[in-house]
Amino acid sequence: MLTNLFSHFPEAAERGTQETFEELLSRPDVRIERIISTGQASPPDFWYSQPQGEWVLVMQGAAGLQIEHEEQERVLRAGDFVHLPAQLRHRVNWTSDKEPTIWLAVHYDLPQACDD
Repeated sequence: MLTNLFSHFPEAAERGTQETFEELLSRPDVRIERIISTGQASPPDFWYSQPQGEWVLVMQGAAGLQIEHEEQERVLRAGDFVHLPAQLRHRVNWTSDKEPTIWLAVHYDLPQACDD
């Protein structure tokens, strides 16, 4: 069981060959994951647009986050976080290739409206 967010990297992350996603907690309305990036970026012309909201924190490293319709990318460094509402189109332009970029991502579903 993972007990320290800064250690016990998966083999692929240690080699820097691919971005890794590790689910730390999953419940019906929330999922928490650790993401380890080692120089990866979103593919050209690819935009994330997720049905869940996401709150993401860069714990180590750095990344360039592009939000659709924003001219400037947001440069995130250790300690920076951002809230991405559901369906907000965004992409990762770059992640640090000097050290792993470790993200903590909290994905959440909005409560369903009741039809009473």
